[in-house]
Amino acid sequence: MKKLLTLLVALAMVLSFTACNKAPEEVTVDEFRTFDAETYSTDCTTLYNAALGDFYSAYQEAKKVENVSERYALMAVSEAKLMEASVLLPLYTSGGNYAVNRVVPWTAPSALWGYDADRVSNLLVCTEFITKEDREALRTMYNELKGTGTYRAKATEYLTGKGYTLKDSYTTTFTELPQTWDVLATSRAADADYIIDTFDGLMEYDCEGVQQFKLADSLEVSEDGKTYTFHIREGVKWVDSQGREIADVTADDFVAGFQHMMDTMGGLEYLVEGVIVGASDYIYGTDKDMSKVGVKALDANTLVYELEQPTSYFITMIAYGNFAPMCRSFYESLGGKFGTEYTSEGLRYGTSYETIAYNGPMLISSATAENSIVYVANPTYWDAANKSLKSVTYLFNDGTDQTKAYKDAVAGTIDGSGLNTEAMVLAKQDGNFDKYGFVTTTIATTYVSFYNLNRYQFANINDTNTVKSSQTANDANRTYNAMQNVHFRRALSFAYDRGASRAQRVGEELKNNALRNSYTPYNFVSLLEETTIKINGKDTTYPAGTYYGKIMQDQLNADGVPITVYDESQPNGGDGFDGWYNADNAAKEMDQAVKELAAKGFTIDAEHPIYVDIPYYSTNNQFALAANSYKQSVEAALGGKVIMNLVPCETAAEWYYAGYYTDYGYEANYDIYDLSGWGPDYGDPSTYLDTMLPDGAGYMVKCLGLW
Repeated sequence: MKKLLTLLVALAMVLSFTACNKAPEEVTVDEFRTFDAETYSTDCTTLYNAALGDFYSAYQEAKKVENVSERYALMAVSEAKLMEASVLLPLYTSGGNYAVNRVVPWTAPSALWGYDADRVSNLLVCTEFITKEDREALRTMYNELKGTGTYRAKATEYLTGKGYTLKDSYTTTFTELPQTWDVLATSRAADADYIIDTFDGLMEYDCEGVQQFKLADSLEVSEDGKTYTFHIREGVKWVDSQGREIADVTADDFVAGFQHMMDTMGGLEYLVEGVIVGASDYIYGTDKDMSKVGVKALDANTLVYELEQPTSYFITMIAYGNFAPMCRSFYESLGGKFGTEYTSEGLRYGTSYETIAYNGPMLISSATAENSIVYVANPTYWDAANKSLKSVTYLFNDGTDQTKAYKDAVAGTIDGSGLNTEAMVLAKQDGNFDKYGFVTTTIATTYVSFYNLNRYQFANINDTNTVKSSQTANDANRTYNAMQNVHFRRALSFAYDRGASRAQRVGEELKNNALRNSYTPYNFVSLLEETTIKINGKDTTYPAGTYYGKIMQDQLNADGVPITVYDESQPNGGDGFDGWYNADNAAKEMDQAVKELAAKGFTIDAEHPIYVDIPYYSTNNQFALAANSYKQSVEAALGGKVIMNLVPCETAAEWYYAGYYTDYGYEANYDIYDLSGWGPDYGDPSTYLDTMLPDGAGYMVKCLGLW
């Protein structure tokens, strides 16, 4: 909030909207609302409480509970309230589409949360596409060997026995360079994905889902569960981008990294509030004395974390960027300061791949926008003998040519490609689909449509000449008021045929595969023991092993809200079917919204529709088709009472800047935005639900136009 309020002063000078005495049709959208920096936070609180007050109350009760299973159950109840509020609509997850690939399956780190699953430096990669039959054999092998530590060796033996050749390079694609190379200053996957192989953490998940020691070589946990003591591996070196040694990795580098993470306020800091002793006081500026924060280097090789209370999932948090180390001496050599002296002005650290220090398996040798990012093996890496790749290359692909990735994969330019509807035609024609095509596995990341409750921007904040709304001030005022109504938001959610839209990208056969019906995946956690909670005052007992989604569904049913997030009759329980789309439910919710808004003086019918802006990547045919499907299903289900304005974004960057690259709610240039979502940072439902906390603490509430 301190960072937010500082920027509001500058914002007030930019957003000087004034009222004009004109007829509604003459008023431009720039004259829609008057921005008042002093009341903005108060307005956010009012809107949040109206839309998400029930969720927040239930969630706070869940967080008070110490028993892990009861906590899970009550969190599921609170998420049901979040779904009922319909401030966001879960869409889909990654995966569930056809692909061809040379990467050996299940050789990436296996974890639902954190950064480890995106590390690529230890993939096994073949020179040939892997056949369907061999993938199935490897799947069986993985399921049998998971947890034994032998899968990689057995997979290698199997593939070489089948005539495959393994190589020591991997090539894939990218669309945008990171906005920062400082992993401690960003919470965006679009940044971190390109940095994570440059450093090691204390521990990392292996390909069989087992957490292994990396920069730490041992750990002790106190009996009360509040003190974690890591012993840092000796002999590990920091180097620069050219491999020149800088310093030894020590426990102090984790202290420096943690303090820097809190100083930058890049979105990672909220994860440690209330977890690490003293972190909240430091972050909010009430006490900037780092010696009072529970991250301490007792000596060069002993690192201690002190927790405010026992935290069952703390060890899973180690996989995320806020616990990354930073070479203190290198940072300071580039002008870096800490605490009250910290400033980003003039700071060179993290501005390029050449201004970070490396201790991980890969060094970045070049990075050029709209061209390539090239990684080479770190010659001083402490565990080089156990790394399979010597080079990794990302090649630029803006996505405008829907068959380019597939053609490049066939040519061997890149090592794999998803098969969208256009690429599928080619793959079937040349026989590659029948021989090599497979369905990718889904993951825990949930992509959603966010509804903007508090819109101020009607053009991109970084360039007011791009992604411009066609709404008049009258249109914008009507949309703003409609978005405050829960029945209007539910009508939008029930009216969206997500499967039909998804089919435009992956084909009719797989259209439902990756659909997700809740923010937290239904099976992210399950009860560890028999647990009894109250569902609307009635004691309800669940056996050990009950999925999170089952409890969420029971609360939805008890509240009489017709959303299906979990269905035992479905093959995947909570994924792979559409539990929201229902034109009849959409019409009923819309009728109720029309009545309630009429009482406030708004007429809504086919002659007086609500206009809803949704930016889309207009030059990408697949995204354009999906957006038009979105528009058609909503407008049809709601009888023309809502018009979905598809606002064109000619480049991926324009699309990103409409919402993904915004930092604050007042920068969001949309009414609905579907280019964002959340991947879990650690192994507890709070990793999702904390993103919806009020007062700027929840990272994703900015997508609702708040804080």
